Amino acid sequence: MATVTPPVAEPAPTFEPFVPPTREPAELTVRALVLGALLGLVFAASSVYLALKIGLTVSASIPIAVLSVAFFRTLGHSTILENNMVQTTGSAGESIAAGIVFTLPAILLMGYDLSVGKVAVVAVVGGVMGTLLMIPLRRALIVKEHGRLTYPEGTACAEVLVAGERGGLQARRLFQAFGFAFAYKFLMSGLKVWKEYPGWVSTGYRGASISAEVSPELLGVGYIIGPRIAGYLFAGGSLAYLVLIPAIKLFGSGLTKPIFAETTLIADMSPSDIRANFVFYIGAGAVASAGIIALLRSLPTIIGAFRSGFQDLRGSLGDASARVRTDVDLPVWVTLVGAVVLALFLTFLPQLSVNLLGAILIIVFGFFFVVVSSRITGEIGVSANPVSGMTIAALIGTTAIFLLIGWTGVDHRVGAISIAGVIAVAASNAGATSQDLKTGFLVGATPRRQQIGIIIGAVTSALAVGWTLTLLNTTYTTIVPERHQGVALQAAAPGAETRSVTSLGERMRHAGHEYDVVRVNLPTQGVQPGKYLIDPATREVAYLVDPGIGGRIRELDGRPITKLDSPKATIMALVTDGILTRKLPWGLVLIGVFLTLSIELMGLQSLPIAVGVYLPISTSSAMFAGGVVRWLVERRARGGTRSIAEVESGPGVLFSSGLIAGGALAGIAIAGVAAALVKRADAAQVPAADYLAHVAGLQDALGTFATNDLVALGVFAFMAAVLYRVASR
Repeated sequence: MATVTPPVAEPAPTFEPFVPPTREPAELTVRALVLGALLGLVFAASSVYLALKIGLTVSASIPIAVLSVAFFRTLGHSTILENNMVQTTGSAGESIAAGIVFTLPAILLMGYDLSVGKVAVVAVVGGVMGTLLMIPLRRALIVKEHGRLTYPEGTACAEVLVAGERGGLQARRLFQAFGFAFAYKFLMSGLKVWKEYPGWVSTGYRGASISAEVSPELLGVGYIIGPRIAGYLFAGGSLAYLVLIPAIKLFGSGLTKPIFAETTLIADMSPSDIRANFVFYIGAGAVASAGIIALLRSLPTIIGAFRSGFQDLRGSLGDASARVRTDVDLPVWVTLVGAVVLALFLTFLPQLSVNLLGAILIIVFGFFFVVVSSRITGEIGVSANPVSGMTIAALIGTTAIFLLIGWTGVDHRVGAISIAGVIAVAASNAGATSQDLKTGFLVGATPRRQQIGIIIGAVTSALAVGWTLTLLNTTYTTIVPERHQGVALQAAAPGAETRSVTSLGERMRHAGHEYDVVRVNLPTQGVQPGKYLIDPATREVAYLVDPGIGGRIRELDGRPITKLDSPKATIMALVTDGILTRKLPWGLVLIGVFLTLSIELMGLQSLPIAVGVYLPISTSSAMFAGGVVRWLVERRARGGTRSIAEVESGPGVLFSSGLIAGGALAGIAIAGVAAALVKRADAAQVPAADYLAHVAGLQDALGTFATNDLVALGVFAFMAAVLYRVASR
């Protein structure tokens, strides 16, 4: 009887990258590292500014890749792997900025100071740790899961690099938008040629108001995130400013006594006062609960990601000598030993308040969330990676452990935030690292060289993040008169654990007088937590030192004060204070929690709406305008077919990226000028941020043109029209 030979299964086709493993073009070159580091500094600084204003960042990989192709093209020639190295090194800046800004400004909100060194250490340790812990997962997630885990930004960036290799990119859109946005922002915010915050306050519908920050970076962000998310953000802002604030004004105007530890009657409060004293906590509760819900929704993915990553980890520990160029990583012992050494290093820095237990928590939580972040970004991308939700979960776990062992002193809050900061940076950078390694896998890069580039980018970008954060906070910090009649603050010595008021052991001269500087750790006799100047004789509060990041005071003598909200860091401070000090206005926080639950029951995305409730409506309305422009462009182009690379490197996205970078860097430049002229501004009794405009005198010369709301809206509409025209081509 004839035997039937079963058909032999054909082996699965082997993936062939754009550059074959047998070729070794220039890759880890000095010029690629230098350009990548420089672009990383630029995008790290702009990402810090953006994250402080709106609580999110946009991926920098594609703009950096486009700029790299354009720059090297002027020099003659570059290889695709060199351009990939530039974007790999530079993209670390954006991810590190996100992790830092989501956490460390919480220290400022507690009345502590934040130095460049402290920020840089957390950024370096978290950034390098995220890269190291992700390396053993590369083969499991990038190689074995190819075809299932798409890594959207990484795939798009690879297509952009291939298009650049074939001469298909037009980088001039980025440069045009950058110059346009820088000039626009400098004229508006630096020289005050037109109004920055046009708005309307209702007289009949008491408490209602609406305004817009007509800045280029917010228009660009709105275009990139699209009409849906931008609409959710604006809906949250409308809920806060057109519903919650008027409701509080309506029902609180009849009260004859202040409530919630305040000394001002609701009837006498402006909309910004009501937001600072009430809606602030409602929005914070909404964002915190929405972040946790987003994390719980991702729980099946998280569990699957951790299980798959851990099971496949052994596949990454094989003999590297038999592997081809495109499959060689840094040695595993470097990753494991390096992560442990970095965590232990933090215990020797007393200003971070991280002890041995904190180092263990960093390693445990860090490894878990690095695995989760690396896999989630493969499915939904960096932009939707719930890093803040992971960080809140890690912070809740850390503070709960602190509470169980009795570490409830006010200074333990700094330790908890520092631990959360390292974890947030590690998780954020692990997601970005995964996207970069996916790009490298597709174009044929050498993983080990990419990993070296990412580490270099993390270290160099950390300095920019720390400097930008402290510069912006110092520039926009305001010393505001605050009186609490008959309330004397008796401060404990520096380092006290349980006292509500702690002396900082220093004096500050202001308005011709010397004052003692104290930190109020917990609400005390109507005095909210923060940094204060008190009269040495009477011990009464004279001034509030309101930080530039997350400050409460938005208006002084009828003049708006520029502040950076840092919404995610505010949530971290809220969670930490709530667990360790148990002194939160839980009634207001719970209103926000149940608001989020109601939004979820409607079937809507609660997180962007909750963020909109927390942010000033001036921010969300400007982003909504960008989303409307994107909707109009897509409506006009409906029916066309474009690839991911064509969409992500198209004229609209490139122009918006330029608007973001130009506007953000102009804001940092204005802050730098203000910091350099702060003594002259004090002598002239003008806020430092307004001194440049005071010297130029254009605001006075232009008269009503510079203060007219319609003029400001008209200039903003012109910029939106330019974006629409460019994006429609």
